[in-house]
Parts: sequence; C-alpha cells; structure tokens
Amino acid sequence: MEVFQFLMPIFTEYGYWAVFVMLLICGFGIPVPEDVTLVTGGVIAGLGHADVHTMFAVGMAGVLIGDGLMFALGRMYGQRISKMPGFRKILTPERFASAQDAFHKYGKWVMFVARFLPGLRTPVFFSAGMSHRVSFPTWLLMDGFAALISVPIWVYLGYFGAQNWDWMFAVLRQFQHGIFALLGLGMAWLAWRWWRKRHATAAADTPSDPS
Repeated sequence: MEVFQFLMPIFTEYGYWAVFVMLLICGFGIPVPEDVTLVTGGVIAGLGHADVHTMFAVGMAGVLIGDGLMFALGRMYGQRISKMPGFRKILTPERFASAQDAFHKYGKWVMFVARFLPGLRTPVFFSAGMSHRVSFPTWLLMDGFAALISVPIWVYLGYFGAQNWDWMFAVLRQFQHGIFALLGLGMAWLAWRWWRKRHATAAADTPSDPS
C-alpha cells in the first residue's frame, strides 16, 4: 500500500509522536486511512523501534483525542467552523445531511458505527457536538467502546505481521471486509427497529373508525 510505504520511514524516524499526530489528522477528516496508520505503528513496534503496548496506548489516545476535538469544535463553534476554508471540503452539506439522517435512524449507536466509517466519522462527531443532544460522557462511551475494538486489532496485527507483510495485508483486507459485513448487519437491525417504532407511532396516531 502506498500510504503504508509513505508512513513507515516517518514513523520509524519519529516514533510515537508521529503516530499520534497522524491519528489526530485522521480525526479531522483528512483522507489518511486510520487502520493503515495503526497497522504501521504496530509494524514499527514489531521491528523493534517501539514498544507494542505503548503503541496501543498512543493509538487509543490519538483516535479519542482526534475525535474528541471534532466533538468539542462542534459543541463550541457549530456551523461557523464548517464555513472556514480548511473545513469546507470535509464538513460538506451532503455529509452533514448523511450524518443527520444516520442520527435520526440509529440514534446514539451511529457514533459507534462512525468509528469504522472514515468518510462519515468526522461529520457525525461534529454534528453530535453541535446538536447539544449528546453529552460528552455518552460520546466517549460509544467512541471509546468502538476504539477498544478497532485499535488493538490494527496495532497488534501490524506487530505480529511485521516480518510478513503479504500475510499482514491479506489479513487486513479480511478484517476490513468482516467489519463492514458486521456493520451492515448491525445497521440493518437498527434500521428495522427504527422502522418498527415509526410504524407503531403512526398506527397509534391514526384515529380509530367510530363505526
């Protein structure tokens, strides 16, 4: 992968700080794959340039602080920041609409799902903060739960695959497909629950026939 080849010398040279900063950049919606970033961090640990458990901690800190900054910016500045030059291409009206629709259908669980969807993650967390309907503890619970699944998978995959990149990338693709399949099933179930609730509410609001 080109991104992997680009990140390897940087992470090898600058270690934990480079991984942390890159994850912050991912949190701001820059199109750098977070999974590849974490895998690359695991690889340099597997090659002896870092400690894998410290790399896991750095990975958790990077993803949560990056996501938390977008949540906080949405809470403090709202729509104003979406009009700034650096954010216009990331926080587009189309992405906002998708995020709002996802919140409407899936509720707070969309923040869990968003961790695995790079194109949706930034506008979802920004929208969650901007809406003032999601508390910080709720956001942290959902995003932290998702991060506890994704971060160790990618970091330790890189660590154990550091000596065999072909195997590592093959497993990476399998994990990606598996995660997307599970997310699809989960979102389908949540959509079904939303449809049932909406149908039940519509039925309750329909006046009965007096005859």
